[in-house]
Formats: sequence, structure tokens, C-alpha cells
Amino acid sequence: MNRDDRKDTMTTTENRPQINYTVPGMKSDEAGQVVTLLQDRLNALNDLALTLKHVHWNVIGPNFIAVHTMLDPQVDGVREMVDDVAERIATLGGSPCGTPGALVAQRSWDDYSIGRSDAIAHLGALDLVYAGVIEDHRAAIEKTEELDPVTQDMLIDQAGDLEQYQWFVRAHLENADGTLRSASADTEVDAAKAATS
Repeated sequence: MNRDDRKDTMTTTENRPQINYTVPGMKSDEAGQVVTLLQDRLNALNDLALTLKHVHWNVIGPNFIAVHTMLDPQVDGVREMVDDVAERIATLGGSPCGTPGALVAQRSWDDYSIGRSDAIAHLGALDLVYAGVIEDHRAAIEKTEELDPVTQDMLIDQAGDLEQYQWFVRAHLENADGTLRSASADTEVDAAKAATS
């Protein structure tokens, strides 16, 4: 996913879900706005879980076992986030959509672009993926502050975990002076190349 290619899907008002009931104290139109934000997060988190497994299966090289085993707990954590987001959508009166076809149709990013490759190359690309997911999570946190503090709390907790996962990835990319080898990259391919240079 190229970070600059992502569209801001969280501000779209078209195709807002029809909410016939929601939680006490929240208006249906507000719930619809939150459900739209959460569906975008659901898509991103489902995609992230699949991407993490893809990386897990395709890493090679001297850092193979460290990266291979580091990713499974991240997959499990992201899958738990997926479930929490889907259940929040349902709680608000929406219908969470987690099918592969809907994810592809609704997402605003490209597929992960690295196949079988060196573990450090994958981590360079994965750092960029995490950055995109975290930036969008933080945007959703801002947008839910007035709309739904309960959803905002859930997203804040998730952002903290996502940031920790990214830190684990970045620890492999950090130079002795604290800079990241892949810091200037804008695409996954460029990040992978920079990480291994």
C-alpha cells in the first residue's frame, strides 16, 4: 500500500448504513457515522491480519525465525481487534461486513506487494503498512471524540497495541543513531529495498 494513495474513506457520507435502532443516548444518524468509521477500521484490520500472515509465511533469511515467531502474536492481537470492531458495529445497530469481496471493494489501498523475501525487507514494508493503519486509527479516534466516547476508548486501546507492534517491527530497522533505514520510503517496495541496504 502506498501511503499517499490512500483515500480518506472515513469522511464519506454516501452509502451510510441505515440504523433503525442503536444504543441508548445516541441518535441513529450519529450511530450511522460511527458504523461507517468502524467498517473502514474493520476492513483495515482484516487486511492487516491477512498481511501479517502473508509475511509470516514468506519471510526468509538469517532473521527468519525471529520474525516468523514475532508475527503470530500480532496476528492474534489484530484478529481480536477485528472481533471487537465487528461487535461494536452490531451493538450500534449496524451490520458488520467481513467478507473478502466487500473488503476489496471498499478498501482504499492496494494489496501488500512483497512476496517471498528477506525478513528485514518485509519488516521495512510492514512498517509502512502499520504507519497507514495507525494514522487512520488516530483519525477515527479524533472523529469519535464527540460522536461516541465508548468507540473512541476501544480505538485508543487498539492504537496503543498497534503502535507497540510497529515498535517491534521498527526495532529491527533502527540504526545505532536512532534513525530508521526505511524512513524516507513512500512505497512498500522502496521501504523493503531501503531496509536491506
